[in-house]
Amino acid sequence: MTESPPRAWAEIDLAALQDNLRVAREQSGQEVMAVIKAGAYGHGLKRVSQVLDRENLPFLGVANAGEARQLFEAGIQTRPYILGATLPAEREEIATRGWTPCLCSFEEMAHFNQLGKISPIEAHLALDTGMGRGGFLPHQLGAALEKLATSPGIKLTGVGSHLPVADEDPEFTRSQFALFDSLVESIPRAPGPFHVHLSNSAGLLAFKSRTTTMVRPGLLLYGLSPITRYQEILKPVMSLKSRVSVVNDLPKGHGVSYGRSLLTRDTKAAVLGLGYGDGYPRALSGKGTQVLLNGALCPLLGRVTMDQIIVDVTELPDCQPGDEAELFGPHLLVSDLATKAGTIPWEVLTQITPRVTRVYRCRVI
Repeated sequence: MTESPPRAWAEIDLAALQDNLRVAREQSGQEVMAVIKAGAYGHGLKRVSQVLDRENLPFLGVANAGEARQLFEAGIQTRPYILGATLPAEREEIATRGWTPCLCSFEEMAHFNQLGKISPIEAHLALDTGMGRGGFLPHQLGAALEKLATSPGIKLTGVGSHLPVADEDPEFTRSQFALFDSLVESIPRAPGPFHVHLSNSAGLLAFKSRTTTMVRPGLLLYGLSPITRYQEILKPVMSLKSRVSVVNDLPKGHGVSYGRSLLTRDTKAAVLGLGYGDGYPRALSGKGTQVLLNGALCPLLGRVTMDQIIVDVTELPDCQPGDEAELFGPHLLVSDLATKAGTIPWEVLTQITPRVTRVYRCRVI
């Protein structure tokens, strides 16, 4: 018995991932911390990390100890960096495994200092230069440095901050870079490697710093630019696909899907086997959404349901069950789809559900 093929799947182009990493290196001229939190933005944490583990990166950026543990269990050698404040219950594991936390509070600093009495913990200092969700404010930097000077359990190996509007407000972002650079220049450093990082994907594409040594791309690695004019240098990594399950000839005036959208003409309607239960946004209903089917753009009909959508294939007389459709990918950018749905590409990618099979088709170079 052969195994049934999936009705919906995501093709992950690992060569494109590597191409995008090269873009990050070339555009920034700096080391790269690859951000692979949230299942590598829905692309599959284990497989993506295995590819990136060969790239001689200083860190892989994760959201919490649980994600770092997945890397450890997969045998990934690149060090996890915890992006954000840590919970007290996470810290012993972080210290024991040698993962790198960013220190966001005096309470964290005191706890990690205690945990590092036998073997000092390498940590970065988080500065809040405008994000407002963690880190030391500029006026607290002096006190933080004084506390670190009397914390033998912590070895400071870096400093970072985060950009909230690099893709929206260039003026504020330039001022944020200036503030960050001035703060970094006031920090004394011990001998050895010291990582200075501020730029996310938008930051590394459009701004420059005089102090940073590392960038932290996320969306860019997966082939999508948060700043439209740079999209042409990137290659989308994920293509969301499905198959036609049935084709129906429906008369003018017939209802389609929940809510009974009424057809304005006799229509050949193809049903595709995916819906919001797979992460395809219901908010795409009634927004002029299209899918790519047999080389043609076909309009979405009616509402997106949990497991199925319906598209107009009247102009495709040869359409039949089993035909393959692209919902987003190189030909239909997920960024454009997200705009129609009133959301952002980060959300669309990370909400592709586990029942969508990830297929790693492309040769890794």
